[in-house]
Amino acid sequence: MKRIIALLVLITLFVSLTACSGYTTATTTATEATGSGTAFQSAATLVEETATIVTTQQTSEITVVPVSVEYDDDDLETGTSSVAATTIQLDGDTISFDGSGVTVDGTIVTITSAGTYDISGTLNDGQIIVDTEDEETVVLVLNGVDITCATGAPIYISNAEKTVITLADGTENYITDGAAYIFEDAETDEPNAAIFSKDDLTLNGDGVLTVTANYNKGIVSKDDLKITGGNITVNAVNDGIKGKDSIAVLDGTITIVSGSDGLQTINVEDAEKGYIVIEGGTLNITAGLDAIQAGTSLLVSGGDLTLVSGVGQGNTVADSARGLQAGVDLTITGGSLTIDASDDTIHSNNTLTIDGGNIVLASSDDGIHADASLVINGGEVNVTQSYEGLESAVIIINDGTVHVVSSDDGINVSDGSSGEMMGGPMESASAANYLEINGGYVYVDAGGDGLDSNGVGTLNAGVVIVNGPTNSGNGSLDVNGMLEINGGFLVAVGSAGMAQSPSTASTQYSALITLPSMLQAGNVVHIERDNGEEILTFMPTKAYKTIVISSPELENGATYVVYTGGQATGTVTDGLYTDGTYSAGTQASSFTIAGIVTGESMGMGGHGGRRGRP
Repeated sequence: MKRIIALLVLITLFVSLTACSGYTTATTTATEATGSGTAFQSAATLVEETATIVTTQQTSEITVVPVSVEYDDDDLETGTSSVAATTIQLDGDTISFDGSGVTVDGTIVTITSAGTYDISGTLNDGQIIVDTEDEETVVLVLNGVDITCATGAPIYISNAEKTVITLADGTENYITDGAAYIFEDAETDEPNAAIFSKDDLTLNGDGVLTVTANYNKGIVSKDDLKITGGNITVNAVNDGIKGKDSIAVLDGTITIVSGSDGLQTINVEDAEKGYIVIEGGTLNITAGLDAIQAGTSLLVSGGDLTLVSGVGQGNTVADSARGLQAGVDLTITGGSLTIDASDDTIHSNNTLTIDGGNIVLASSDDGIHADASLVINGGEVNVTQSYEGLESAVIIINDGTVHVVSSDDGINVSDGSSGEMMGGPMESASAANYLEINGGYVYVDAGGDGLDSNGVGTLNAGVVIVNGPTNSGNGSLDVNGMLEINGGFLVAVGSAGMAQSPSTASTQYSALITLPSMLQAGNVVHIERDNGEEILTFMPTKAYKTIVISSPELENGATYVVYTGGQATGTVTDGLYTDGTYSAGTQASSFTIAGIVTGESMGMGGHGGRRGRP
């Protein structure tokens, strides 16, 4: 019986999407201040009540290639076969065996037939070689081994239909190679790993395996590589674990310290190969370059992943040093991911989709980057440090919770094209580039532009909170085309030099308020209708002079009063107060809604920031 996991791998630049509404928030309780004040309700509740008023649907043609991961019985079986196994005893510099299918030449064991081989003992300098023409599986049960080979691969699968390495329960197994291999001739460069297979390879069991690769790579399969169990540690001067056609991780504990990539597939010629699938297990990877790199598609649907790429997010390296890297499509549907990267933490050369999972990212470059499109349909995404938080030619957020902290742009819609403006780099607007938020909860704390689209932008539903820049060269909102607001709740604060208001093509009212002077962080801004109805109570994290507010509660012809300072009580989430009271500070201004947009836009979209990076 086979266990089959079906995958759908996107291989074009576009996705088909249906907009949806909804949001999630995590809350903390604020300290209650004394004194009477104005009672207010949850702004998020207002969004929930009106989120279905306006929705949109973005569709375009896609081509889907079905890819399946098949787990055979022998991939999952961790006991010895009912057929008596051949036993191989390693005794330092000698080898003995009981059974058939084995030849011994000095300290080299060659397995010539399919079947199960139970191996134990220590081999000081030798090899286990599998070389069989049988069309059945070879099972190597490592039952407490310590195998060293000074000049080659300690385990070398030269030819086999398939090989399964089973780590016997309760055992510790060690595989170590030397710093230099001796090959037959100058044209030969394989095997180049401590465990090397030219054919399909599976690792399973409940035992411990430690691989020390001093020459090159740790574990390599030239075909498909599956891990369904075991406690596996790989220390490699080059790549840790490599499968040419695919890697599938179902379970187990995997620890990798590698000088190059941690997990890697390289087949980019066949759209149905070159993928990596992680469904479960625990992965701890510290890689000199990419922690996990898929030649085509990468799917994470479960597991607990802790990844460090490069030398950590505080430094930079010349080559790619990304946490997750996919050549065609990257999809996350579940699991827990903590990634610290010197380059992008999550990167796709094409499309990227997040449907679920708990994701915490720290990067010296982009938190999440996709060349073609980034779609977030769910999950918890927390970019704690980045240069730019989210970047793609198309960004669509349908649901989920997104927190972004960035030194430059928080959310940047860009196709990488660039020009020059005012002596600095800029990106040209494109009709193919757009930002669309159809639901969910988005929080941005940006040193550069908060929401930056080198095309159009649309907010249809959801909650969006932006703490924008303090310098006048950027704005909390920066859209080259129109920023349409048709629903949802938006508050964006920042400097005044490049402040920008939403488009008059919007269907929901909004206002841009400019304060008489810059206020420091910690000063509450409170907006209420002249009848006392609360619209906003918010405490920015940085100094600010402008506030953009859009809410279903804003009404044409109504007058609103803006207060700063004072005290607020209730529940605070990312600076937004709900279900509490406000004790008035100083009245800063007032405005009356006389059109779809109130307040003058002083901004010019599309300038500033480093652009055009891969």
